[in-house]
Amino acid sequence: MPERGGRPTRSAGGSGGGPEGLWARVRAAEAAVGQIGTTLDAVTTCQELAGFLSRNVCDAVAVDLLAEDGGSRRVATAGAVALLTAGAGAAPSVRASDGGHQLAEWATVADGVPVHVLSVPLPDREQVHGILTAVRARAGFGDHEAATVHFAARLAAVHLGHARRLAATEDTVSHLQRALVSEPGRPHPNLEVASRYLPAGPRALVGGDWFETVRLHYGRTLLVVGDVMGHGLDAAVDMNAYRSTLRDVASTDLAPHRVLRQLDALAADDAARRPATCLLVRVDPARGVAMFAGAGHLPPAVFGADGSASLVEVPVGPPLGTGIGGYEAVTREITPQETLLMFTDGLVERRGEDIDVSLARLVGVRPPVGAGVDAVVDAVVAGLDARHAEDDVAVLAARARPRMPAEPGPATSGMPGGPGEPTVER
Repeated sequence: MPERGGRPTRSAGGSGGGPEGLWARVRAAEAAVGQIGTTLDAVTTCQELAGFLSRNVCDAVAVDLLAEDGGSRRVATAGAVALLTAGAGAAPSVRASDGGHQLAEWATVADGVPVHVLSVPLPDREQVHGILTAVRARAGFGDHEAATVHFAARLAAVHLGHARRLAATEDTVSHLQRALVSEPGRPHPNLEVASRYLPAGPRALVGGDWFETVRLHYGRTLLVVGDVMGHGLDAAVDMNAYRSTLRDVASTDLAPHRVLRQLDALAADDAARRPATCLLVRVDPARGVAMFAGAGHLPPAVFGADGSASLVEVPVGPPLGTGIGGYEAVTREITPQETLLMFTDGLVERRGEDIDVSLARLVGVRPPVGAGVDAVVDAVVAGLDARHAEDDVAVLAARARPRMPAEPGPATSGMPGGPGEPTVER
């Protein structure tokens, strides 16, 4: 086998035009299809392109992606990268044209060794995503080798187009969901509230996590956290539908479990609506009680002034949209020294871990003694490393302000149980 620069020649296409070169070119194309574009990440695709060509055709490869402002950035190199500086300032010649985009070639000498450079665009439809630079020492690019470089570049460009369109879609969904979850209703002044929404990594499809606060009569506030099953634009749209419906139903001032019954029935009538989990808490700071009801959602936690935490045992009901119903509510005393924390499963769940272990890790978080509502949320987010969670995370925390003169309200006999006495209502 001939050698170039002390290493065996790795010719995918061969410089000749016979059957041997043609078959080598076909084999290289088959290999390229299997090795380039294995993910929907643009940088990974460029690295796969550079690696494939450096192993099979070239001595050195570089891939530069073009930016919208006309600039470029080098995202991948492979092989003898020192050769990539060769030929700078040389006058290129046009070897071929691809849809009006020129494949340029030139030769120079580096340290007494001939160096051949091939510059190939990465076009997809009407857009050029970047430039591929392929370098060979001593021997130039034969027709089959140049064709293999061109085919690999074309293949990578198609995958880059897919990756960029997916990124644009995810960006639209992310902005939509951020807009929907960033402006919950304002609670009554007797309740302090803090919230966080943390989308999963940039390559993950956004989910249907959301939270809401709804003002009710007599100084009470309804707190809501929900999670539509699935990810992507459809989940975000369904999340908005659930949120809008909840506002309408909650305005009738029904108890939380009766709100869930209404939501479940309305969602079940819409066959296209995705199921969703939901947790409702009606907080009455004047009476020092909170009423909880859940639809397939994880229970909330209550953090005391000393930083210790416990989970609230909320009766488990089916997710919304099943039409099964059967929701119940439980009341619990809540004081101005306690912080209520509601969240979606992305905060605690970890792959391969039992949910009881996950929840135990949550109640094991110890915010600083006397921490405010925002500080409690920050401590939980940091303690559970929520910014690197595998799923979206929505967190809503609330604390009653020190008691103010009570507003006129319904007779206490109309409420189940009393402060400090958990009571289930059906």
